[in-house]
Amino acid sequence: MVNQSRFTNETLSKIAEAHGKGVGQVVLRWLYQRGVVSLAKSVHKNRMEENINIFDFELSDAEMVQISDLDMKESAFFDHRDPKMVETLGGRQN
Repeated sequence: MVNQSRFTNETLSKIAEAHGKGVGQVVLRWLYQRGVVSLAKSVHKNRMEENINIFDFELSDAEMVQISDLDMKESAFFDHRDPKMVETLGGRQN
């Protein structure tokens, strides 16, 4: 599940407003500019169009750093340091 607070983050909102884009588009653009493959999921046509519409703007170096500085040092999905999770991901079963 995606943490919705990321979509109301003040820094992301300001950057999005400066580009006339949504926060989701800014995040997708940030990932794209970092060379990270992203898989945006939506069943809503308007959101699918927004997810594709990230190639008509570019984030500045300063904006890229601002977004990188938001790193909360935690996974949105699971704790990578949890021994049980590491064991599960490693394929070992007890």
